[in-house]
Amino acid sequence: MRLKRFLILVAFFISTLFHTIVSAQDYTEWNLPDGAKARLGKGTITGNVEYSPDGSLLAVPSSVGIWVYDAETHQEINLLQGHTEPVSAVAFSPDSNTLASGSRDGTIWLWEPYTGEHKASLRGHTRLGVTALAFAPQIGILASGSSDKTVRLWSATTGNYITTLHGHTGPVTSVAFSPDGQTLASGGGHKDNTVRLWSVEDNFRITTITLTGHEYGVESVAFSPDGQTLASGSQDNTVQLWNPHTGERKVTLTGHTIGVTSVAFSPDGQTLASGGEDNTIRLWNPITGDPVAALREHTDRATSVAFSSDGQTLVSSGDDQTILFWDYTTFQHKAVLTGYMLPINEIAFAPDAQTFASVSDDKAIRLWDARTGQLQGTLTGHKGSVFSVAFSPDGETLASGGGRGDTAIRLWDVHAGQPKASITSHKHGVESIMFSPDGSTLASGSWDSTARLWDADTGDHKTTLKAGANVYSVAFSPDSRTLASGGQNNTIRLWDVESREYRELIGHTRPIDVVAFSPDGRTLASGSRDNTIRLWDVQAEQSYVRLIGHTSRIKSVVFFPDGVTLASCSWDNTIRLWDTQTGQLQSTLTGHTAGVNALALSADGGTLASGSEDGTILLWEFTPIEPKRKADVNSDGVVNIQDLVLVASNFGQIGQSPADVNGDGVVNIQDLVLVASQLDGS
Repeated sequence: MRLKRFLILVAFFISTLFHTIVSAQDYTEWNLPDGAKARLGKGTITGNVEYSPDGSLLAVPSSVGIWVYDAETHQEINLLQGHTEPVSAVAFSPDSNTLASGSRDGTIWLWEPYTGEHKASLRGHTRLGVTALAFAPQIGILASGSSDKTVRLWSATTGNYITTLHGHTGPVTSVAFSPDGQTLASGGGHKDNTVRLWSVEDNFRITTITLTGHEYGVESVAFSPDGQTLASGSQDNTVQLWNPHTGERKVTLTGHTIGVTSVAFSPDGQTLASGGEDNTIRLWNPITGDPVAALREHTDRATSVAFSSDGQTLVSSGDDQTILFWDYTTFQHKAVLTGYMLPINEIAFAPDAQTFASVSDDKAIRLWDARTGQLQGTLTGHKGSVFSVAFSPDGETLASGGGRGDTAIRLWDVHAGQPKASITSHKHGVESIMFSPDGSTLASGSWDSTARLWDADTGDHKTTLKAGANVYSVAFSPDSRTLASGGQNNTIRLWDVESREYRELIGHTRPIDVVAFSPDGRTLASGSRDNTIRLWDVQAEQSYVRLIGHTSRIKSVVFFPDGVTLASCSWDNTIRLWDTQTGQLQSTLTGHTAGVNALALSADGGTLASGSEDGTILLWEFTPIEPKRKADVNSDGVVNIQDLVLVASNFGQIGQSPADVNGDGVVNIQDLVLVASQLDGS
């Protein structure tokens, strides 16, 4: 035993030393998939936060794994990955040498928390998912609760299955052992509304007492340190205190205005903490039932509370994706852990490729340094989810479109970080926005079945294009004369920006989530909920190839600067690269743990950013591509007399043409002059 503890201390020392030496951003490079150079964001918080009994570690479950921190310095120590779905519950063994994690994938994993060694995988619950975990003191048992309505008992050392406890009629949301390890409490969620007490006797013979009184599902249970009181928090907005020996209810604590999500006793038993959907942490005297304090720093529902083993710190997590540390004596907020994010809805690179913006359901716009991955700043002002974001061609203005709870388009001064204008004409969420390449116009697509055009400088309304169905994506052609829109009615419309007339492209069998023009404007790519991507010849108005391989809806597509490679992302968690000339799949990028919503490419094609439902952004590195020179009319890589001949032979042609070098819609003397000025060797 002494040797084992010595080895653990050595491992911890090495781990701590290593993570002290590296910079604070090094965790962005941990466990990266092939081809990725950084992971920005730690995912979305998906379960309870937990201190180790020895007070040295803090575990936070997320959509990308379990983050393990030094409890004192709050420095990242480890990222434990292996589950195939988000981690929903964590628990430390009494000796702090084992961390158990339960996931929505239905499995429980046992880890050595300092080194990250995977010890065992426990299987038995269904894929409805593991919701709660608790180690028994002294007797070597791990209990797990699940949405499959059962509690299972396992050997805490070997992971061997022991038995299954049946009785709950709804999902089991919480489990907790009494301090002597002889009683297990389990809380039943929706439609069950009960607490069950299980007595573990010789040979694991089980008896039960059922506590009734909550009107809605029980979300959390916890024993007091002396084992004389059991607390239960419920969706009925109350905390109830029980005598666990008799099943008698002692007192009902009222104060939360929405459901109670988590309860925890302080180590001295003098305080009970509860977290609620009303965004508050409430502290109670468990003897008298009197309220002690209400902590209101969270801006969204508080999902988990836990005390450090020395009783000096209370930690809480919330759907605002922050972890807050509170001084137990003064009840003052003393520190915060950030870096967790809600699903990423959209990403956009600035023209200089040095900065990119991301938006999500947390109402904020984040600006990132594309080289270092450092968060540069946050723009706030939206009152609900933000669905779309775009930079103006000169990089001076950022536009953002509101989604659920906020239908406004906001224009921002990028350098000052200040709002310039707010546009509120759309009746429903703005799913897509884009600046015209000439910088004069901003287009928006909305759930109100319209695409609208705005003055890019002032935000003044120019025109409304009635699409006949919800618009999910808009894209300008390189010459700014055509706007493509796709949406709910399975069709693409190509609008003449001046006349408002449109042509329709028909072929997809389900709604279209994204449209994008190739750099030369001759090809339009569209991604649909029919799981396919179509490439369209814009002039002929025909789909010439279907790209098949994704197994779920296509959320974003982006052309590389050469116009040959197309990247696509899907809710099948993958990013795929295609050759648009042959229609062949070039490669598949994996690494996100949930659907990928957004892609953005730097101007030189060297960095691809992908944003996911898992609350992270992955940066993928490619060899920068020199974009095709427009004066290279025949695309042979050199500007020479042959290009002059091609322009001359197409003289007077109107409409889209490679010979229309300046993109003004007609091949004329100006195009000849542009080619002549760029002749190689001239």
